[in-house]
Amino acid sequence: MTNTSKFSMVFPVYNEQENLEILFSQVKTAADSTTRPWEAIFIDDCSSDNSLEVIRALARQHPEVRYVAFEENRGQSVAFCAGFDCADSDIIVTMDADLQNDPSDIPAMLSAFDNGCDMVVGWRAKRKDTFWKRIASRVGNKVRNWFTDDGIHDTGCSLKIMRRDMLMNVPRFKNMHRFFPILMKMQGAVIHEVVVNHRERHAGTSKYGNWQRAKQGLYDLIGVRWLMTRHVSYTVKEKN
Repeated sequence: MTNTSKFSMVFPVYNEQENLEILFSQVKTAADSTTRPWEAIFIDDCSSDNSLEVIRALARQHPEVRYVAFEENRGQSVAFCAGFDCADSDIIVTMDADLQNDPSDIPAMLSAFDNGCDMVVGWRAKRKDTFWKRIASRVGNKVRNWFTDDGIHDTGCSLKIMRRDMLMNVPRFKNMHRFFPILMKMQGAVIHEVVVNHRERHAGTSKYGNWQRAKQGLYDLIGVRWLMTRHVSYTVKEKN
């Protein structure tokens, strides 16, 4: 990849109407500062508020904006996959739409990506979540590392940059977005972490509770561990 390559930003959206215009304004400022071509792809996961109307308006006003609207709620992982499928570039940037990720971190992460990486993961070293959410995340990261040994401090940070060709080869399943680093490593990805800013939620409410996340996370970890033990790869010595 070169530092002039286009990148595609993918934003899963579920009931974020109050955040979207602010988010795009910040994203546009950050993306334009890179002097690279870019696009923003919003995936509306069947929002029950006016999120889709806001996205449609952004698409009318800005040629960089594209969107996909689901007919039924499918979850964050499926929304990410839809964005990856329709992206018009070889570089994928993922980010939540709740404004807790800071788009101004994107240029530095792209610089790291250009320096021989296949994936760059944001690390929220100073989180702005509630005390119990920070504790739950810390415990979750330790358990995940014990199962997968992926070596990543903060895999739950949605702000990531990945090679699309490798990303398209990872297995797809519910909640796969929580395991992007280990799934990319299984494809041979070189991964780098970058400390990023984390902000309090601007508007709306969190879509997950700690207990719900813990139950689903343990179930998913068992499945991912199974995938790791059954993963196969090969290197070609000669071909005719």
